[in-house]
Amino acid sequence: MSARLSSPIPRLRARPEWRFFGELRRVSPGLATAWWILMALRALFPPLLAVSVGVLVRAVDRGASLGGPLTLLGAVFIVLQVLPPIHHAISANLGTRMSAALNERLMSICLGPAGIGHLERPDLTNDLTMARDFDLGIMGPPLSIGMDFIAGSLAEMLGGIASCLLLFAFAWWAPPVLLVAWGCTHWLLRESGVWKDRNTAEVQRAQRRTDYAFRLAVDPPAAKEIRLFGLAPWLIDRLTEARARLHELKWEATRLREKSVAGCLVIVLGANALVTIVLAARAVDGRIDLAQLVVFAQALFASSAIAFGGLNWALDGAAAPVAAIARLEAVVVEAGALREAADAEVAPSGARGDLLDVASMPAREIRFRDVTFGYPTADGTVLEHFDLTIPAGTSLAIVGQNGAGKTTIAKLLCRLYDPQSGAIEVDGVDLRSMPPEVWRQRLTAVFQDFVRYELPLRDNVAPLGASDADVHAALAAAGADGLAELGTTLARGYPGGTDLSGGQWQRIALARSLAAVRRGAGVVLLDEPTAMLDVRGESEIFERVLAATRRSTTILISHRFSTVRLADRICVVEHGRVIELGTHDELMALGGRYHTMYELQASRFVEVDDEGEELHLERL
Repeated sequence: MSARLSSPIPRLRARPEWRFFGELRRVSPGLATAWWILMALRALFPPLLAVSVGVLVRAVDRGASLGGPLTLLGAVFIVLQVLPPIHHAISANLGTRMSAALNERLMSICLGPAGIGHLERPDLTNDLTMARDFDLGIMGPPLSIGMDFIAGSLAEMLGGIASCLLLFAFAWWAPPVLLVAWGCTHWLLRESGVWKDRNTAEVQRAQRRTDYAFRLAVDPPAAKEIRLFGLAPWLIDRLTEARARLHELKWEATRLREKSVAGCLVIVLGANALVTIVLAARAVDGRIDLAQLVVFAQALFASSAIAFGGLNWALDGAAAPVAAIARLEAVVVEAGALREAADAEVAPSGARGDLLDVASMPAREIRFRDVTFGYPTADGTVLEHFDLTIPAGTSLAIVGQNGAGKTTIAKLLCRLYDPQSGAIEVDGVDLRSMPPEVWRQRLTAVFQDFVRYELPLRDNVAPLGASDADVHAALAAAGADGLAELGTTLARGYPGGTDLSGGQWQRIALARSLAAVRRGAGVVLLDEPTAMLDVRGESEIFERVLAATRRSTTILISHRFSTVRLADRICVVEHGRVIELGTHDELMALGGRYHTMYELQASRFVEVDDEGEELHLERL
């Protein structure tokens, strides 16, 4: 019996609304306390206004002095006018702090795990989107505005409850009847789904499609193709269709069902009719005077504020990101976690990462030993019993068809994921036996989706700081010197800012990696780092990189065989396994898959030099 009685409490605490109010208290205890105090005052003053009017009516009815009653009524009226703007200011401040706190929590959640599995899981996309975009006014008003809606609606509802309780002075049974009647609207209209249905997965998917179509229309990256291919009408139709579907879903979620409305009307009209009839009868019988009639009638009318109202939709939108973040916190740590190697998988010496001479790694080799890996949310494996040894201080190029697992190899080497079986060893030490941040100090990478920071050039090359001399040296090694002054912001829209071409940005990304080499990185990973450069530019850049990293271990993933052939060795990956490994000449002599891919690309590529002569790939 006691278990059944206590069971609603955990369910109540698990509700998004409960978590939202708890988060308010955690974010700013002082402001939250003031917010609730003003809420209570705003709830108490409506019945107090009814009483003060009754006092005035009684004084008029009895011919008594009106000074005191008018003063009381005036004071109550003034306070009622002053409280809302004060509450509004506190609500806006509290909403702003709440937004900042939720954004900080989301940043901590996303940046906390050492891996990136949580950021690439499709089943977490909805919660990540909600937690990221909640304050953009897409799913509801920003919290700085929404908090005022919540405050006003909640104060109105609590004022209705306080007014209803005032009717205890009229009849003991009146408040329970009205509370049950008006409270039933919350239960009977629950099918409208304002509490939950506006943020279902289907609604969120429709919202993302609508937002995506809108961004395609207004953002610069898609502008050229939209005009070139005549996609404007198609895009408008797509946006109209997506928005219509979104509005349809929201309407279905919030519209009042006819049967529920009819039931509410019957209950509410019946309860109010009962109280009104009894109130009128007692007034006619003289059991209550005019002043009491005025007070009780105002309380009866004010009790209607208890009903299902605007509080629900505003609170629903505000509580949704809190609930999304709570769900993310419950799964992100595990989803993005990296596993520590079991003792049996550590190097024979038993050395641990914090005791190793990491500054010299790799001194002998990097080895993928029988590695099998598949993404948690995908079927099948990407790498299957993958074996590869990379001698320290050499360069290795990895080639293969799309989907062969090349970028996955890069992610595993950076320890953004851990293999399901097998191990990645550096000088015989399993990477999982050392902290990820320790290994990453020895590794630098340029990914094909590198970041373009809207920061000065200096910070783009060395975000954690470096001397101007090192920054200039890294830029020169990447062929990026002279692009801009070090203090120039690489983004338009900032005073003195500028933007770069795709190829120039790739050189900046390479400079960032080379700057890390100057700070001590011993492994350089290049994942399609120069896709926006022409073949001459890529070849030139890779030669520069090899010169700048001649003491490092360099791994290149590329489709350009003119660059690949410059590496000491070339690894051909297919279906998650190494099928060929050797120098360019060895693989060409072998006549296998590498030879086929090289000849195919060579036969299709012809470049004209400055004298107008054709240069084929084989001669580059």
